[in-house]
Amino acid sequence: MAGFKQPDFIERQEAAAKARKLALEKFRAKNAEPALAMGPTARAVRAAERSGIKTTREIERAEKKARKAERAQQAERDAAIEAERAKADSEERKRASQAEQKAPRDTRYAARKSRSKRR
Repeated sequence: MAGFKQPDFIERQEAAAKARKLALEKFRAKNAEPALAMGPTARAVRAAERSGIKTTREIERAEKKARKAERAQQAERDAAIEAERAKADSEERKRASQAEQKAPRDTRYAARKSRSKRR
């Protein structure tokens, strides 16, 4: 079995130059394709489309947030109206209850008055 032969400096330089030359040829072949030549413009178009979509989404989010805030304000207004209505109903019930309590009290008072007048 033959031992490993250490490449000398010149061989390493030639191998590196050869590798650079192959990489350069590969790069030039890729750039020569028409599909790749349109690449930057296509990317710019796609970027513009994404930007437009992003802007549209932001507008939709803002509109959704505004609708949500409007619904919250309407709910607050409805709650305030309902609380006011409940307060009015409570006061009305209180007045009705007082009137119901007053009627028997008045009859008792009238009965007492009539008894004292008879004597």
